[in-house]
Amino acid sequence: MAARAGPRAAVIPPYFGQWESAQRIGEILAGTLRAEDDPLWPRSGAAGAADYARWAEHLCGVACLRMALAARGVVPPRAFDLAREITTRGGYVVHPDGAIRGLIYAPAVAWLREVPRMAAEVRVDVAAHDVPAFVAGGGLFIASVHPFIRWPDRDPPSRGGHLVLVFGAQDGALRLHNPSGDTAASQRDARLAVADFARFFAGRGILLPG
Repeated sequence: MAARAGPRAAVIPPYFGQWESAQRIGEILAGTLRAEDDPLWPRSGAAGAADYARWAEHLCGVACLRMALAARGVVPPRAFDLAREITTRGGYVVHPDGAIRGLIYAPAVAWLREVPRMAAEVRVDVAAHDVPAFVAGGGLFIASVHPFIRWPDRDPPSRGGHLVLVFGAQDGALRLHNPSGDTAASQRDARLAVADFARFFAGRGILLPG
């Protein structure tokens, strides 16, 4: 009898930050580098430096979608090209006062299903201990967490408000890419015990099954 194959090992997706100069995200978050002075902003597809600065802090979801596409072997659009496409579908809403709301899950899932033709679904009321099963066998989960997840030793004031890409689980820890990590260690393949992840996790996100 053939041996039963075990779960596939997690493949580390390419990393994209929500600002183009990933190595300088810490400076941008600290206020020592203005987003409009990011030297790599032109490759984002933004209309200009001010447009880039206004939108980039809202593009954690776009960064996660780009990483998910790349993990599936699809060349992702530029960040602002994808943001514009998702906005036309209602995935971002720009209010009259200029405030930007999003990423809104349902339109993003519809785009995933219709354009790159990937299986995707909105998941809510998810417990942190359910997430390892989501990412077993090559699944990806774009999870709503508090931005403080870049500092696991701190207690967040709330849950949610930011998106990260969870792509694996190992030895009781989740493996994730954080588009707004302020160091290389908090950006790429960051590992967080499930119990610690739960402190930041809002219980919802987008699942791309394996």
